[in-house]
Amino acid sequence: MARQYENLFPGIIEFGNLYAAFRRAAKGKRGKWEVADFEWNLESELWRLHEQLGDGSYRPGGYYSFYIRDPKHRLISAAPFRDRVVHHALCNLIEPVFERTFIGDSYANRVEKGSHAALDRAQRFARRCRYVLQCDVRQFFPSIDHGVLLQILQRKIADERTLDLCGKIIQSGAGVLSREYKQTYFPGDDLFAALRPRGLPIGNLTSQFWANVYLNELDQFIKRQLRCKEYLRYVDDFLLFSDDKQQLWNWKLEVKQYLIALRLSLHEKESTVYPVESGIPFLGFRIYPDHRRLKRRNGVNFSRRLRRNYRAYARGELAKEELDIRVQGWIAHAKHGDTWRLRASLLRNPLPKQ
Repeated sequence: MARQYENLFPGIIEFGNLYAAFRRAAKGKRGKWEVADFEWNLESELWRLHEQLGDGSYRPGGYYSFYIRDPKHRLISAAPFRDRVVHHALCNLIEPVFERTFIGDSYANRVEKGSHAALDRAQRFARRCRYVLQCDVRQFFPSIDHGVLLQILQRKIADERTLDLCGKIIQSGAGVLSREYKQTYFPGDDLFAALRPRGLPIGNLTSQFWANVYLNELDQFIKRQLRCKEYLRYVDDFLLFSDDKQQLWNWKLEVKQYLIALRLSLHEKESTVYPVESGIPFLGFRIYPDHRRLKRRNGVNFSRRLRRNYRAYARGELAKEELDIRVQGWIAHAKHGDTWRLRASLLRNPLPKQ
């Protein structure tokens, strides 16, 4: 039986952990009014959180939601700042419990991982194998089932107060993504399946962490049961490699069947098998065994942002230091592909004639 962890809660609400959680939650956001307001009465705010968490009276607040395109149309929901402090305090204690169970080739929202490491690994696999099965989970964050997630957490956490806090945070997101979810029925479901609580707000630190906890079940199945050696995942996008095309199609059927237990399903059209030589669209690049290209829309989007940023700078609305940070950040990202000519072209003439 897997080890269970008890007595985590005192460490979560310990003042030093709450202070560390505040510092993490406030990093890069000290100029925002709700962060400044919390910091103005920092000691009393942290003690109030300590007392409310300790006596069970803590209740998460409402979310602020907005849409972005990255390039998909996504609903981002941000919790109040004091709740984000609690999220960090919780993750400080429970993340190490689960982190040691994750596979090495899970790359999203983990220390010393990230998208660029995932790109490097995918290209190494593309050099070893002839074919790839590319999969994408359909409406992943809106579909995460609260009951299934809590069962997974209970396997490792035996501390009732910690589980209760997890439950409060998970339930606080119920309904936030209800408009985004299109009802899916699984074998054995009745009409009441539509009432099952589901969905995690994409903007939460806890949601990013719990997404890895949730899909670690799939990771373990693919590595241990399917015995796929060349496999990696970034959030809900994952790749399986093999020299045997039929084996990949068979694995797709088994993955589809396994995901039913997690109440998830694949995007059928986007989950397919093809030769690695044709290029793998992944994390904003197209990966080939011997080179990478930035997706065209990423270059177009950056060109548009660059023009907007230069105009804002010319109007005095954007500091030169901030402009430099934005440009250098994109350059650092684009350098992970064969993009020298593209970068030179975009930066040579950032303000084309109208």
